[in-house]
Amino acid sequence: MDRRVVALVGRPNVGKSTLFNRLAGERLAVVSEQPGTTRDRLVAEAEWSGVTFDVVDTGGIDPSKTQREPALSLDSIDYIPQIRAQAELAAREADAVLFVVDADEGVTSADVEVANILRRRQPGAGGRPPAPVLLVVNKSDNRQRRASAMAFYELGMGEPLPVSALHGSGTGDLLDRLVKVLAAAPTEQTETEPGVRLAIVGRPNVGKSSLLNRLLGEERAIVSPIPGTTRDAIDTQLEYEGMPLTLIDTAGIRRRGHIEPGVEKYSVLRALKAIDRADVVLLVIDATQGVAAQDTHIAGMALDKTKSIVLLVNKWDAVPKDGQTMVEFSGVVRQQLKFMDYVPVLFISAKTGQRVGQVLPTALRVQEERLRRISTGELNRLVRQAVDVHAPPSHSGRQLKISYASQVRTDPPTFLFHVNDPKLVHFSYRRFLENRIREAYGFLGTPLVLSFRRRSSRR
Repeated sequence: MDRRVVALVGRPNVGKSTLFNRLAGERLAVVSEQPGTTRDRLVAEAEWSGVTFDVVDTGGIDPSKTQREPALSLDSIDYIPQIRAQAELAAREADAVLFVVDADEGVTSADVEVANILRRRQPGAGGRPPAPVLLVVNKSDNRQRRASAMAFYELGMGEPLPVSALHGSGTGDLLDRLVKVLAAAPTEQTETEPGVRLAIVGRPNVGKSSLLNRLLGEERAIVSPIPGTTRDAIDTQLEYEGMPLTLIDTAGIRRRGHIEPGVEKYSVLRALKAIDRADVVLLVIDATQGVAAQDTHIAGMALDKTKSIVLLVNKWDAVPKDGQTMVEFSGVVRQQLKFMDYVPVLFISAKTGQRVGQVLPTALRVQEERLRRISTGELNRLVRQAVDVHAPPSHSGRQLKISYASQVRTDPPTFLFHVNDPKLVHFSYRRFLENRIREAYGFLGTPLVLSFRRRSSRR
């Protein structure tokens, strides 16, 4: 089952980003008094009472997208259609919706419109009932505003929940209600995908759907030169050399600040869900544009979920070449994505089929590496050799000592080190140990998890 998703919905400047930061426990979204500041979809993990969920900040409406004249007031801007798209998709894709309004401004026509949309919402993904909605009256900073929050009963969205996202008051009660709603909400009914699951992700128009069609040998997905054509995550089953595979084609992910409100914003959410479901992520970049900032952002999302990655440099046929082009381009890619230097890179052309035949074998090899297990004896011999080559660091006269290590799981490969004091583990020594493990055993394309625990006194 996918992790539960909670979406924040509401008109601009009601404090959705501030509430997002409060729920996520850290300042992840840019907060400003200027309406429409949030131009980006943000997703963060949140936890309350043992329940973990993803919270999504939908962002406000950018006035420059609807009117070209500068310095327009929000009253003169027709942003209702964009809010409608956000609200409809939030109710359809999320497991719960937090409908955020402003206690200071009271009930507005935009609030009424969103409430009407949420009441008329359609069944969610997978045919499940529409997402439940909690009405959050933000900026209830004092007794008078908390009392005035009751006026929002007229929206017909149930009991108003007064909170102050800025100061934190009322957010505990809100989270108590939210986790109860999430526990009661039915889960999306989906069949378990057979075999290895491969998610094709990347920015819009890098050739993801073309790659899917080439891998399948047929026109299974619509291909268009218009960025953002693919709106949903599309699953396709196939068999490769006797191995069942599931290919998940996802909507393109725009670079920060260029995600349109509405459909495309929630297409990104679906792409993130696809990454969560995948065993191996096929990250597609455009050879004619090089590595963009958003390419590194997408790679980071996959690594945050400890997913294995194969990097596909598509449209290689469109790049002027000489004898050193691939070597030079590889160096640039490795430099800009140096945090994942263990990832295999393939230069392909989905249009001509160049090297596309290497994609599935490489992905399956990476999946095999993800499931590799090292015996405790072999691992400890490797650790002792590493310590002999490079002694652990010391801090304030105390030196790190490693008693023993073991691999406690695969998928992803996770290693537990028993040490005298975990606080003595410097990030550079952690990276040194990871590199020694990779040098000996590979783990191509797969992130490693190294955990350090204080050894037992009895041991």
